[in-house]
Amino acid sequence: MSEEEKKVYMLLKAVIFHYHGLDEQEKHDLEETSHKLAAANALAWALEFISKDYITAFDRARLYLNEIIGDYPKNKRTELINMVWLANNLKGYVTEMEATAMLKLAKDWGVEKELVAMVLQ
Repeated sequence: MSEEEKKVYMLLKAVIFHYHGLDEQEKHDLEETSHKLAAANALAWALEFISKDYITAFDRARLYLNEIIGDYPKNKRTELINMVWLANNLKGYVTEMEATAMLKLAKDWGVEKELVAMVLQ
């Protein structure tokens, strides 16, 4: 995985987790993912990105991610949405705010139907 892909992965996961406020389980998941992907720098970058302005973090991340992910093949875009959906389900539920954020990204990336299909499974 390239450094850019690591940044995309960690920012996507972190910004969705921070959408409602990061809890301990989500923090642990971010750290574990960072370790598995050898992406400590990418996680630090993502957390700094979010902390620059917490209120606008999702919108800024959405613009950043749309620029990069728009060039990804559809299966890769779907894989990223699936990853964040599964990560949010680790705690046993997905908040309405998280679901709304994921739907916005899925719509931007042209994989809204794929996200809905994952949710219905």
